[in-house]
Amino acid sequence: MDETHFDAVIIGSGFGGSVMAYRLAQVGLRVCVLERGKSYPPGSFPRSPYQLKNSFWNPNEGKYGLFNVWSFQGMNAIVSSGLGGGSLIYSNVLLRKDEKWFVEDNLANGGYKAWPVTRAELDPHYEQVEQMLNAQRYPFHMAPYATTARTRALQYAAEQLGLAWSLPYLAVTFANPGESPIPGVLIDEELPNIHHRKNARSTCRLCSECNIGCNYGSKNTLDYTYLSAAHRLGAEIRTGHEVRSFAPLEGGKRGYTMTYVQHRLEIERQPSDTHHPEELVPQMITTDRLILAAGTLGTTYLLLKNKQDFPALSPQLGKHFSGNGDCLGFALKCSDLRNGQRVPRVIEASHAPAITSSIRIADALDGGVGRGFYIQDAGYPEFINWILQILDTAQASGQILSLAAHLALERFKGKSASDIGSYMIQIFGTSELSSGLLPMDGMGRDIPGGQMHLDEQGLLALDWNIQESHDYYEGVRQKMKDISSALGAEFVDDPLWALNQAITVHPLGGCAMGNTIDEGVVNAYGEVFGYPNLYIADGSVMPGPVGANPSLTIAALSDRFAQHIVETLRGNV
Repeated sequence: MDETHFDAVIIGSGFGGSVMAYRLAQVGLRVCVLERGKSYPPGSFPRSPYQLKNSFWNPNEGKYGLFNVWSFQGMNAIVSSGLGGGSLIYSNVLLRKDEKWFVEDNLANGGYKAWPVTRAELDPHYEQVEQMLNAQRYPFHMAPYATTARTRALQYAAEQLGLAWSLPYLAVTFANPGESPIPGVLIDEELPNIHHRKNARSTCRLCSECNIGCNYGSKNTLDYTYLSAAHRLGAEIRTGHEVRSFAPLEGGKRGYTMTYVQHRLEIERQPSDTHHPEELVPQMITTDRLILAAGTLGTTYLLLKNKQDFPALSPQLGKHFSGNGDCLGFALKCSDLRNGQRVPRVIEASHAPAITSSIRIADALDGGVGRGFYIQDAGYPEFINWILQILDTAQASGQILSLAAHLALERFKGKSASDIGSYMIQIFGTSELSSGLLPMDGMGRDIPGGQMHLDEQGLLALDWNIQESHDYYEGVRQKMKDISSALGAEFVDDPLWALNQAITVHPLGGCAMGNTIDEGVVNAYGEVFGYPNLYIADGSVMPGPVGANPSLTIAALSDRFAQHIVETLRGNV
């Protein structure tokens, strides 16, 4: 057996690559997954400041961390590097793309043009992915989950404003099959997972650490699901393998060749052994089918970088970039009205998964006004509360000094009490800043008018103007203000907004689907126009925003693309 040739090579292990790996391994293809990052078994995600500072992706310094941060003019993006891709740090939400939102904005004429894929065509693939990821709704009406104040707050605001509120599916295990949901119960796994950690996963502990990696294995991330299944079927999964270049095979042969470097993950965080990637020896591998699944930024960058070997690529390469309308806002110091008086409303955003519920705002396409979007409650890890408490305590420093002086005077008078619990309570003040904060995530149908290209240094650049989506963002912000008002809170913008900067965790586009090469880089089955057996399966194929959280749609499209490959092999296409 040729160890350097495969039936299919997949670059990346996120929502596109992992699904492809499983579906192709299912039919007996010899599959290889090349993931640049490392694996993250339970207990390996960063928590301390020291661990976190070493958890960013910077191979030039020997850092192979989880978080890959990109900064462009007007737009910043946070993506993941690791086995399982974005599933390691996403908020677990599995929402299908709205049926009437399957449109591509025709920016030239101001009209609409249908996506090359419909909701009806994707529905069976949505179902497959939901089953594979063991989708469950947050068990909001059962103890102890019914005490989740964050969920209740968004539900209350939606009721006051007449908005559509719901509990979306989450890729989180709250209970074993046939059992009642209880936090921290051992998850039953019939088959071994790719980390070979038996009895290491537990049901959701409601710690809201989803976005920095779940150390308890409660998230049904791609490493526990699709990648483990693909591995059991014989797929070869390699971490620390970063692809640098690829090209069609020479001599008229069908297939592709690529070079990659293998990062030395074992010496990470050893300053004396850090190295530059250019010092690594490039290695080569060939394949009959090449699937690019390195994410919107990674895949588009790789194609732009290797464009000289693909002269027939669509002129649409790099176009249709969208941040999926991502927008962050805060309802500060939420309160209730009781007997005509405002009293603090406890939110405790660090309790429950990262997102539990969702408000949907209709689009003009389906009876609303303007461009549609979602607003979801957002959680954060407990340590954020302590940071907020420090800020709160600093404001009450005069009270603390007064309390200290009072205790000192009482001791001087010989009247000091041995039980000073009541005094200690005063030190914490109202804790209103930490307990009454409701973060809100917004996302929706922004204008996909950005274009990626390489700058003079050969680095990825993005031309994107926040003003193109001004009306959209203003609509989201206004609705967040309305929610804040309904909760008796002050609305606070994402600090970047004041700098005309946006931040996205859902970058999309760059290799958009289309019906023809003049419309897109790939066809409706993810195959690159002009290059047989070269596929793209990640967020870059979106011709516009998904609107909802895009992970499920990326996975469903990948499942559809893989099914097409399988049917082609069987001669049914």
